[in-house]
Amino acid sequence: MSKPVEEFNAYRSKMNEKLLADNNKIIKRIFNLDTNAYSEGILDVKTKELLGLVASTVLRCDDCVKYHLQSCYDLGTTKEEIMETMSIATLVGGTIVIPHLRRAYEFWEELELHEG
Repeated sequence: MSKPVEEFNAYRSKMNEKLLADNNKIIKRIFNLDTNAYSEGILDVKTKELLGLVASTVLRCDDCVKYHLQSCYDLGTTKEEIMETMSIATLVGGTIVIPHLRRAYEFWEELELHEG
C-alpha cells in the first residue's frame, strides 16, 4: 500500500479509537449509525459507498472522499465506476468541487499502486 494511503488509514484508526475511548454516548451512536447505514440492505454496500462518495464530494470533505474511495476499492469498484460517480458529484456540486475531484483521482491512483 502506498504511503499516503497508509498514513490516512493509520491516522483515521488512531483518532477513531481515541474518540470512542472517551465514551461519549452521542459520538458512539453517530459512529454506530454511520456503520449501520452503509451495511447491506435494500441497496447493496457498493451502491451505498458510491452514494457516500457523491455526497462527500458535494460536501467537500476530503477525508470522507478518501474513506469512500478506500471502501469502494476494497469492494472491487473499477476506476471507470469511480470516474462516472465522480462526474455526477461534479455535476451536482459544481466547479467548486473540482479540487476535490483532483485529490480523489490522486488518492485512487495511490490505491491502485499496490496492485502492481
